[in-house]
Amino acid sequence: MTTDTEQLRLAADFAPASEADWRKLVDGVLKGAAFERLVGKTYDGLRIQPIYPRAKGAAAVAGRAPAAAWQIMQRVDHPDPAKANAQALLDLENGATGLTLVFAGSSAAHGFGLAATSDAVARALNGVHLDAAIAIELQAGDASAAALLADTIKQRGVKPAACDIRFGLDPIGDAASRGASAHDASTLGGNSGALVKQLHEAGFKGPFLAADGRVVHDAGGSEAQELAFVLASGVAYLRALETSGLALETARDMIFARLAADTDQFLTLAKFRSLRRLWARIEQACGLEAKPLFISGETAWRMLTRRDPYVNMLRATIATFAAGLGGANAVTVLPHTAALGLPDAFARRVARNTQLVLVEESNLARVADPAAGAGGIEALTNELSGTAWTLFQDIEKTGGIVAALQAGLIQSKVAAVKQARDANIAKRRDVLTGASEFPNLNEAEVAVEAVAPQAPLPLAKAALSFAPLTPIRLADAFETLRDHSDALLKSKGRRPQVFLANLGSAADYTARATFARSFFEAGGIAAVDGQGGSDPAALAEAYRASGAAIACLCSSDKVYADAAVPAAKALQAAGAHHIYLAGRSGEQEAALREAGIGSFVFAGGDALKTLEDAYTHLE
Repeated sequence: MTTDTEQLRLAADFAPASEADWRKLVDGVLKGAAFERLVGKTYDGLRIQPIYPRAKGAAAVAGRAPAAAWQIMQRVDHPDPAKANAQALLDLENGATGLTLVFAGSSAAHGFGLAATSDAVARALNGVHLDAAIAIELQAGDASAAALLADTIKQRGVKPAACDIRFGLDPIGDAASRGASAHDASTLGGNSGALVKQLHEAGFKGPFLAADGRVVHDAGGSEAQELAFVLASGVAYLRALETSGLALETARDMIFARLAADTDQFLTLAKFRSLRRLWARIEQACGLEAKPLFISGETAWRMLTRRDPYVNMLRATIATFAAGLGGANAVTVLPHTAALGLPDAFARRVARNTQLVLVEESNLARVADPAAGAGGIEALTNELSGTAWTLFQDIEKTGGIVAALQAGLIQSKVAAVKQARDANIAKRRDVLTGASEFPNLNEAEVAVEAVAPQAPLPLAKAALSFAPLTPIRLADAFETLRDHSDALLKSKGRRPQVFLANLGSAADYTARATFARSFFEAGGIAAVDGQGGSDPAALAEAYRASGAAIACLCSSDKVYADAAVPAAKALQAAGAHHIYLAGRSGEQEAALREAGIGSFVFAGGDALKTLEDAYTHLE
């Protein structure tokens, strides 16, 4: 058994390695290819280098206190207040330390949520001891829910100062998501000042106003855009509170932030760290000594898939991990079936236990800012901060967040990122496991509560309107094709099929046949495997027996050189509506197309368009 001293001596026996030494080894592997191939790029244009030195002089970002766990929030959004109450009590009894009350019509309700009535609020919180260190966070579409909760607390005789409540007022975020507001440009954001002052004077500690970046993230925006939206909203709320007569020193304690956390763990981690630095800069510009901002995180809506939803458990784990290490003060995990409907008890338990495992068993919260000093994370945090600050300045130059929404500045920038994101998803450069890659056409139906989602009610009268930041899900386009396949299965008794015309031996065709199966089944087109071989007549007979309308040749380039043309001609003569070839066209393209091959499927091609076109050939 070696001692620590012996281990250190052993390490010292190796020659020191420099970045130049590493580059020399890398150049040998690249064999003349450009080093730029190893450099990644975010949707904000930030460059991600393959290796970083240790950051010098980096200090931990002031955030959640060391060894203090983040609040484990559990979403309460059942429309039936009695059932919502039963869920809330069960969650609190089994490890949750807070409740996120979601009200119908809020930007993140997704068709569900409590009604904003005194009865619904009182019944949903029946038996919940609001003065027993249980955190409550509201996600409400208007200010009425905050007032109703305050009335409920007053009626119970509970001291407001003993409650840990984030009232979550966010008229700007709600208007951005809806694309309209009952308030005009001069009062949007400022209308909350009077209610906040009233709640504060009643003894509530707050915070009261939420600068919520999820509206940008849900709409497909980038990390810097999300941060800039939070900063601009927060500044607008600071101005509103100051106008209502509150000192800035008091006003800044009345604001908290919400961010989305997704599967890009390094970007998510850097985003949470970056927000703390950016907000501290705003406080300093206001003449205030910086204090840690309370940041609430929620796992991202847009990353959820309806197909193979169990993968969402892994997505939520990565997102929670990143938010927690980034210093989130509270985290809400969307259950893995949330995109399918109202989650049942099992899905809620998994969401709760995802956090409990990370906090109680993995002890992630015991270290303060573990990313401090890591070259890659520090560089990403700094670059993200700079990009977000520039965009925030652009918003302020436009006249502030409301004016920027009216001018379409934010919407246009988010739309540009969404367009680039959609293109990468269509080409499967951004992989959605279970949806765009590695699909399971035979997955079992997943249970959700038997409650139909409701569309949000339109405003009775909109004083202000602009283009909305509409929530999306990244997998939606592929899942639409799967829905079409399900409909055909239900109406005709079987799914659309593609015959995999495997050429040569198993060693020749297995790799591309596996690729083709995943490719077509991502669009709901079931793959029927051929046995392999080189006889065109046997291949044609196997195709006829399969009953498929389309076919895809699968083999190696070497086999294609001799066998692809006669095989394609045989398939065309056998009645194939359309013939694909797994692989790039290469020098044989003209001959292959003349033989009847209509499309080529390969990594990096537009899979979504190819699959959409396939349905036209099938039908």
